Amino acid sequence: MNDAEKSAQRITTVLFAMQCLASAAFIATSTVGAIAGTRLSGNKSWAGVPAAVSMLAGSGASFLWGLLMDRIGRRPALALGVLLGAVGAALSVAAITLGSFAMFLAGMALVGIASAAVILARFIAAEVHTPQTRGRAVSYVVLGGTVGAIGGPLLVMPTGRLATAAGTNELAGAFAAAVILLLLAGVIVVAALRPEPLTLVGEPRQKDKEAPTPTAPRRTIREIFRLPAPGAAVAAMILSQVVMVAVMVITSLYMEDMNHGLGDVSLVFSAHTIGMYAFSLLSGRLIDRWGRRPVIVVGAVVLLLACLTAPLTGETFPLAVSLLLLGLGWNFCFVAGSTLLADQLTPAERGRTQGFNDLLVGLAAAGASFGSGLISARFGYAGVGMVGAVFSVLPLAFLARWTRAERKRAAA
Repeated sequence: MNDAEKSAQRITTVLFAMQCLASAAFIATSTVGAIAGTRLSGNKSWAGVPAAVSMLAGSGASFLWGLLMDRIGRRPALALGVLLGAVGAALSVAAITLGSFAMFLAGMALVGIASAAVILARFIAAEVHTPQTRGRAVSYVVLGGTVGAIGGPLLVMPTGRLATAAGTNELAGAFAAAVILLLLAGVIVVAALRPEPLTLVGEPRQKDKEAPTPTAPRRTIREIFRLPAPGAAVAAMILSQVVMVAVMVITSLYMEDMNHGLGDVSLVFSAHTIGMYAFSLLSGRLIDRWGRRPVIVVGAVVLLLACLTAPLTGETFPLAVSLLLLGLGWNFCFVAGSTLLADQLTPAERGRTQGFNDLLVGLAAAGASFGSGLISARFGYAGVGMVGAVFSVLPLAFLARWTRAERKRAAA
């Protein structure tokens, strides 16, 4: 193993550690965000507003983070991101203590902006690795979300007790823990994310004729996304996000209508989280061994299966299996799409293009969340499943376009 490979592995390990801490912080805050929103606003209908503000702020910040990473470097931008998240969490603690809903929304907006920076870490892992190991690098960083998904909710109760013992509102405990976790993540980034990832970038995947050489002129985002391979990558990420969010957000309401208790709902969503993150190392290995295209195909098929089976029965175990498949299909499409997009970009194109991609993914997720409620109100849970099934197969059309373009080039 040469020095560049050792540095790439070190960077990926640091990004994984940062992802573990940051995702635990973000999920801990989101666990109590709706409750805090209801109490501070005094209106139950405002329960979802903090999450919506956080998501929209994060979506809008993604492109700006990409530009900033190109301008000042990956390490300073990531460190600034988690620091803003710590400030946002601290602002939320103050808001809960003072009873200010407006201040709480401002804090949640900063937390969302920080989350956008952290999510881009998967692309940083991709760019420092060669194409042969790029899939595993992306999947390893995504795997850090598993720690957050498990550890974040577990922090809520003990930190709530500590907050109560300290004479403040119990909900402030989760946000106080987020401050500590995000500051630790920042220290790790500043101290250990070396060398600067921008100086250690893997080459584009040159066996794909569409991939540019590192010295090629920098293309606009429009030019990049109009090409078949980057278009397929972006479509895989956006469409899998739409399907996953649309089905996921309405499942709890469906289960409530079917007279399930919170225990059953928690079990189903635990299965979904396992599907999203726990198989990341498997998906990464498959991406590097089989290629990006076959894994996206498998992911699309798994998403289709999840959408078709979820509405078949209201029983807990079948729903848990369907939601696990939903998370797994998303993982395959999202990790493979991220890897494929990194393959197609030169170092000069990566930050802004990947940031704009995440902006589109975030907006698509927000739209899917809103649209899912409308579809469910009109056509029920089965209607959401059918619409999700249609969106599941759309990535295959983009892959077919990419394949046709390759055949035309080969024939020419």
